[in-house]
Amino acid sequence: MKRSQPAIEVYNLHRFFGTTRAVDDVSFQVHPGEVFGFIGPNGAGKTTTMRILATLDQPSFGNAYIAGFSVVEEPEQARLRLGFMPDYFNTYPYVNVWEYLDFFARAYGLRGARRHQAVQEVMEFTGLISLAEKPTRALSKGMKQRLCLARALIHDPDVLILDEPAAGLDPRARVELRQMIRHLANQGKAVLISSHILTELGEICDSVGIIEQGRLKAAGPLELIRQRINQYSVLQLEVLSDPQQALGLLQQHELVGEVHLRNQHVLWAQFRGDKVQRAQLLSYLVNQGVKVAEFSAQEGSLEEVFLSLTQGQVQ
Repeated sequence: MKRSQPAIEVYNLHRFFGTTRAVDDVSFQVHPGEVFGFIGPNGAGKTTTMRILATLDQPSFGNAYIAGFSVVEEPEQARLRLGFMPDYFNTYPYVNVWEYLDFFARAYGLRGARRHQAVQEVMEFTGLISLAEKPTRALSKGMKQRLCLARALIHDPDVLILDEPAAGLDPRARVELRQMIRHLANQGKAVLISSHILTELGEICDSVGIIEQGRLKAAGPLELIRQRINQYSVLQLEVLSDPQQALGLLQQHELVGEVHLRNQHVLWAQFRGDKVQRAQLLSYLVNQGVKVAEFSAQEGSLEEVFLSLTQGQVQ
């Protein structure tokens, strides 16, 4: 796929269960090479949306597209370009890891040497080579998650939809999973991932969608969402020149809020602006004769953005 064309397109998506609006007019896009974090409280509509994208459910109204194919009108074409990792899955207990992946490779129509190569490659990528002969029932939680990811990748899809892939994993397994997801995005795959571990999503996501009670509260690059809700980043400056001069210049700047002199040479300032404007502020201070020894920014976390946009309501 071309990176300029959305890999996932969701338009005015609705899904009703009786009087419950599980998904209520949701629209967003995910482009190739992008990791999109889909977050919200339990019951917000995340899994329902993901099941519709995976062609496991149909919307009441609206439509969604995977690599340009409608999940409603062309579900078989959409499935060929999609890898889905549900939040809960079963493995067949009496087959080993190789047989399990080989079965799904056959299901996707891979034959002969091509099938063998596909199984080999996903096992190498997910670190399962040494476990090829191990029964799936004997795998640890982390290895089962790797196996499920390998299954989703077996046909080399353009799009990955991962529902709580890090649930129940130990810290090392979460780090390794995060690295694999980032690598897949760097290969050009579009990745939509839901998780309750917001600190980790904040580290790997290029953009996010925040949903509550079936409605999308915000969607887009995290930095733009921060700006939309007027959330400050916090700048820390260490100066070697007169700190009062730096304090005065910061207080006069239109994008700076409160400024505090933390000690003799360190200042903290609230700053509402993007990275370009942050660089311009640093250049301005230096041009005014402020000797800046250190300059760093701590942006509002994904947790803070999430709490700012949601009220914890459930349906």
